[in-house]
Amino acid sequence: MFTGIVEEKGSVVSVDGPRLTISATTVLEDATIGASIAVNGCCLTVVEMGPGTWTADVSEETFARTNLGALRPGDPVNLERPMVANGRFGGHIVLGHVDAVGHVVRPVPNLVVRIPAGLMRYVVEKGSCTVDGISLTVFNLGADTFEVAVIPHTSEVTTLGHRKVGDAVNIEIDVLAKHVERLVAGHTSDG
Repeated sequence: MFTGIVEEKGSVVSVDGPRLTISATTVLEDATIGASIAVNGCCLTVVEMGPGTWTADVSEETFARTNLGALRPGDPVNLERPMVANGRFGGHIVLGHVDAVGHVVRPVPNLVVRIPAGLMRYVVEKGSCTVDGISLTVFNLGADTFEVAVIPHTSEVTTLGHRKVGDAVNIEIDVLAKHVERLVAGHTSDG
């Protein structure tokens, strides 16, 4: 489980078939083979480590359903290690399971993102949503868009400062909303 508080902006070293190699420092401090690291909000498993780099095997499904498939050497990526039980919980519950790819409608500082309209039922005013693995507070909800205010620090230390109109971003909707909907559906006349 993650929190959506990005620890480091790494960069892509190589994409070789299913193998994605990333340069990093902070997230490697206590990493081991088999550890999880979120890349742009997508949970990946460390399968190989080198000096200042780590490698993950990425499935075709993950490449197709996230923005990881568009990554090229040199591209910046957001990195986060899983939450530790005795650590601070600064964002919200993030699983690292991307729900959809959204697109930037307006860049930072007042970032507007378009997502599939069917996911908007899970987005609430002043609620949380992850954009490329970053826990953000949403407002100004539309039929298929939401806005987030991105402070200069977040813009600088994450990929959001690099995103332009039309860029693809990974979206993970608040998992609690999805669970509540599933539980309530079994107790309604429709369910």
